[in-house]
Amino acid sequence: MGRSLRVGDVLRYAASKDTGPATVDGFDNFYFVTDSPGQKRALLEAGINAMAKVKAGHGMRRPAVMIRSSPWKAGSEQTPWHDVFDVDNGHVRYFGDHKPETAKPVGTTTGNAALLEAFGSHQAPTVEGRAGAAPLLLFRSVSKNGKAKGHVQFCGVALIERAERVVQWGGPARSTFTNYVFDLVVIDLTAEDDKLDWDWITARRDPDWTDAEVLKLAPAAWQEWVKHGYSVLPKVRRRVARSQVVKVRDQKPTPGSSLEADLQAVYKRFDNDKHAFEVLAAVVAAKVMRASGHKYNEGWLTRRSGDGGADFVGRLDLGSGLAGTKLVVLGQAKCIKPDSLVSAEQIARVVARLRRGWIGVYVTTGSYSEPAQLEMVEDQYPVVLINGQDLIKELYEIAGKDHGGDLMACVDALLRSRSLEVFNRRPEEILLD
Repeated sequence: MGRSLRVGDVLRYAASKDTGPATVDGFDNFYFVTDSPGQKRALLEAGINAMAKVKAGHGMRRPAVMIRSSPWKAGSEQTPWHDVFDVDNGHVRYFGDHKPETAKPVGTTTGNAALLEAFGSHQAPTVEGRAGAAPLLLFRSVSKNGKAKGHVQFCGVALIERAERVVQWGGPARSTFTNYVFDLVVIDLTAEDDKLDWDWITARRDPDWTDAEVLKLAPAAWQEWVKHGYSVLPKVRRRVARSQVVKVRDQKPTPGSSLEADLQAVYKRFDNDKHAFEVLAAVVAAKVMRASGHKYNEGWLTRRSGDGGADFVGRLDLGSGLAGTKLVVLGQAKCIKPDSLVSAEQIARVVARLRRGWIGVYVTTGSYSEPAQLEMVEDQYPVVLINGQDLIKELYEIAGKDHGGDLMACVDALLRSRSLEVFNRRPEEILLD
């Protein structure tokens, strides 16, 4: 069928509940997208909507639990608590359906019972136990065209990481009561272009499909979790920052290419002359900084004994006069084997030296690990990363203009003409130059 839900998309949830047409009032029709032929319609009438179980093999399988949060109700007399939807960081904190007036024991309401059951399967110690676990499909009510109702936003696929009892207050009498709150892990759908293929849910609703068969249609991150369990939650958790992370393989030249050979040549040239590599790194950093159209002033190299996370100092000038400012640039140069990785801890050395209004630049002949990049993006570190492949590409441009494409002749010429002085000055002194 090819119907899918993309994270962030808004769907029309009309009162008519018709499965056609495909769009209603300019929005995808929720009932059309979630239609499973021969099955009852998927509904979001309550906060927690558990699909009916099917008998699959020797056990029962719940196809999915659909969660709906209504932000416009948060803070009201009936719902004084607030669900937390931090989808970009893969975290949702969702309150169960026990209410002040509920007479049933805590955990036995329809919604809480379904989520606690799902939690049990999400904590299963075996692959077989996790294979049939019910995914949570997350939706959030949104206002469109001045109406608080009638539209929902798809927020992703999740599993329950933690469930705990909490004491809340609510109702006309402002009385306290006990409820459950669930911490959910929203899984990464990068491999599926941030989409959930509804065929997976349709297959889960079919008793003729085994757990192993439907698992083949599941998102890659879900399959990874089923295979390895709790230990891989950090890896499969959704992180929007990952879209800015460059895979290690994409930072490296194509094996056997001239770019790879030249990177190896540059590495060997400076492997035993780290100080000279700092000069080259400073030159390349200056070229990258100037590419943005701003004025960049090369400063000096730092003394080795006072490195502490900075090998060279520069200054980036933005604007002019009263409409301008000057930024200190601290540079780190690392000549390492081209197949080596720069870690988060190594980048942190530069970050630790930065003051407000300063930026860093890290130049290496290697690559940057994905965890290092992710940490940098999530923590919003103001550091420019130049890997070995990009280093060579920048040198190619210089060599092509001034040295007939001879890379090593270009490198030697740069070292002769741009030998920066070594000072034991404080970085902020460059603002006075």
